Amino acid sequence: MRSPQFPLNRRRFLRSALTATAAPLVVPGAVLGLNGATAPNSRIALGGIGLGNRAMFTLPNFLAMPDVQYVAVSDAREDRRKVSSEAVNAHYGNHDCRVYHDFRELLAQKDLDAVYIATGNRWHAMASMFAARAGKDVYCEKPISLTIREGRQLVDMCRRCGTIYQAGTQRRSTESYQFARRLVLQGKIGKVHTVEMQVWTGGTVPHQKATAVPAGWDYDQWLGPVQWRPFVPGRVNGWPYFWDTGEGMHTDMGTHYTDQMQWVLGTDNTAPVEFETSDMVWPDPKQWMSETAISGTFKCRYANGVQGILYQRKGFTDRYIRYIGDAGWVQVDDETDVVTAEPKSILQTREGGGLSWANASSHIRNLLDCIRSRRPTLCNPEVGHRAQSIVQSMTISARLNRKLKWDPVKEVFDCEEANRMLYREPRAPWRVV
Repeated sequence: MRSPQFPLNRRRFLRSALTATAAPLVVPGAVLGLNGATAPNSRIALGGIGLGNRAMFTLPNFLAMPDVQYVAVSDAREDRRKVSSEAVNAHYGNHDCRVYHDFRELLAQKDLDAVYIATGNRWHAMASMFAARAGKDVYCEKPISLTIREGRQLVDMCRRCGTIYQAGTQRRSTESYQFARRLVLQGKIGKVHTVEMQVWTGGTVPHQKATAVPAGWDYDQWLGPVQWRPFVPGRVNGWPYFWDTGEGMHTDMGTHYTDQMQWVLGTDNTAPVEFETSDMVWPDPKQWMSETAISGTFKCRYANGVQGILYQRKGFTDRYIRYIGDAGWVQVDDETDVVTAEPKSILQTREGGGLSWANASSHIRNLLDCIRSRRPTLCNPEVGHRAQSIVQSMTISARLNRKLKWDPVKEVFDCEEANRMLYREPRAPWRVV
């Protein structure tokens, strides 16, 4: 794919340069795409939306790609705009990175090919749909949406606009998870009947009073599509633990593992048909203002009887996914990328290791290759939505404290109260569908 930012081809560049001066012309090899370099006119022009901790952690992975030119950043916070643009400029040795406070101005740039979205969860689907409508391809961090219907809207929008979209569930591009999948598909543990997953215990936020919005913040832009609330530091900094801006740790992190479950089971285009929860522990409203679950057990069942169990418990380093079959099991420890199994002998087929999930380079590479080929990514919108809808359905079951049946074709529950939780109307003017 050719970025319109660099309209000159090599022949036109040389002709223009020779016309301009009679002096000897020395053209750097990178301009011509020689010596393994990527010529500027074939680079993918990328912009970043939401440049917080996750974006800055992943930024080196994007900058290391020879066929990417990071050209613009956007954030509702001035401090993050400054830090991210300086990092980009330092990498390229110039001052060319453009800075926007409103991401819609960034999306209006005609020389932009794609965007990386790493905002808070409340913005993921909305910003992705704005980008798709603007003709940009998208890499968006998980979760892809906050509600099931919003996720379906994203899928439809990308389909209508022909958008190449990659959800940031990068474990599909990680060797340890790929190896575990091969063992299951090769029948090494027999027929799978259960998939166990575990994320860490959710956080809590104590009651606080509203304060003035910090200097350099556009708080209205930061809130975006969610309902207006006064600026309360704990609510803003602990946004994953409130229903309007996040949906708790099992919904946020759990989608990495439901995505793996879907991939291994071959159910990317469907979903479980039943959900229930148990052992739920919620914040005491007298002590905490946070709303999402502290711990609990979330279960789902597929039409063929295979069961998924997601535990929210223990610590950050205790997360894992385990596939259990009638002849053994295989597990990936997420913190270490270590794969264990029973029988142990099946691990002998592993051929070396690879990059851990913490390095998103392979997942980004898949996106870039698909931008050029216009083929679906590993974690395309339908894949991301189906994985996300599982943990969202678990959340609804937990909030209602009842078992729910789910129609994966119509995407509705057998309970009207649950169906009313499929969608939340976005705050004006953030409507794109």
